[in-house]
Amino acid sequence: MTPNEHVAAVSAETDRFVAAVRSADPATPVPTCPGWTLADLVRHAGSVQRWFTVLLRQRIQERPTSREVDLKLPERAEDYPAWLADAAAEADATFADGDLDEPMWAWGADQHARFWVRRMLFETLVHRVDADLALGHAAEIDPALAADGVAEFLTNLPYAAAFAPRTAELRGEQRTIRFTRTDGDGGADGSWLVRLRPDGFGLEAGAAPADATVSATAAELLLLLYGRIDRTAAGITTAGDQELLDHWFANSAF
Repeated sequence: MTPNEHVAAVSAETDRFVAAVRSADPATPVPTCPGWTLADLVRHAGSVQRWFTVLLRQRIQERPTSREVDLKLPERAEDYPAWLADAAAEADATFADGDLDEPMWAWGADQHARFWVRRMLFETLVHRVDADLALGHAAEIDPALAADGVAEFLTNLPYAAAFAPRTAELRGEQRTIRFTRTDGDGGADGSWLVRLRPDGFGLEAGAAPADATVSATAAELLLLLYGRIDRTAAGITTAGDQELLDHWFANSAF
């Protein structure tokens, strides 16, 4: 997907999120985020969007020392959905006000403004799914968007130790895991090989056999990687070294 497609998807996913929660009870528990209510979920999503928007507006060139921003948070939780919609509108205006290919600091692999748009997209999408699941709605995800989310997650996870410290345990003696989508055409966007090395882990190109495999639709893989479902869920097939998969899922929480 292109940065412009990511921009459009941020807006569309936020619209779906807002529509899901607009008339819902803010106190509704969110099972996929234990201890959170819908109010907590919406507040988090809107706060992330506003924080990323500030970073993009400033085109920062080094890691920020503070996360203090004016969230403009309403007093009433009932007003959070409209506030989230406003956050997305501010983000969209910021996306349009500059070149998304400009260099800037990012915690992940891609040191350009476009990194933050893509990251905002999948933060929003996954939490929109959390809201849908909490409200008993079908958690539908566009397959191409889900595949892009799988790639984004696996590309950036090796850089996430600052807030996902257990990823430091993802080491191995050249052990490999292949994640394969079952609803694709078998192209480059349908299979991802992760290698665990003594000094770290990361994605690799190629069609080499893997020590363990996980197969599912793109949407199921995305939700699995984000811990919204586990690998015993219907539709997910695993093969090979199950201890390696145990190790991966015990230490890859984002």
